[in-house]
Amino acid sequence: MGSGYIADALRTAHAADPGARLYLNDYNIEGENAKSNAMYSLVKSLLAQGVPINGVGLESHFILGQVPATMLANMQRFAALGVDVAVTELDDRIQLPATSADLAQQATAYATLVKDCLAVSRCVGVSQWGVGDADSWIPGFFAGYGAATMFDQNYNPKPAYTAVQHALGG
Repeated sequence: MGSGYIADALRTAHAADPGARLYLNDYNIEGENAKSNAMYSLVKSLLAQGVPINGVGLESHFILGQVPATMLANMQRFAALGVDVAVTELDDRIQLPATSADLAQQATAYATLVKDCLAVSRCVGVSQWGVGDADSWIPGFFAGYGAATMFDQNYNPKPAYTAVQHALGG
């Protein structure tokens, strides 16, 4: 397809629906690192070519305690290019069994991510991957891990839910 296939795909999508919001979405680009630098360069290049791109999605599949400290700065630099950013597919997996300390740490991470989004005018939202732990993809892909969402196996709110509520001013 050649090196221009992303630009071609975005142009084709825009031609098919000029009102569609077009994003590039990837994992491990949440913090400033080699992969996010490459995405930043790609988005900057696409914009310079006049390619229609509206935003970057940060997939945000985390392991407890490993949310990048540079996530806010990374979101700000994408926004400074003139594109929206979104925290997509958010989950924060915990080695099972999850302890109350693990759930408290997860709650802090969820709240921090929401606050980071609120601090970036072009951050358009945060979405969780799955509804609750009962339907999470994590246990099927990462043996011994789970408890990654804001709702437990019975869809009851966990500390992360309350932390997000408070982060949103509730």
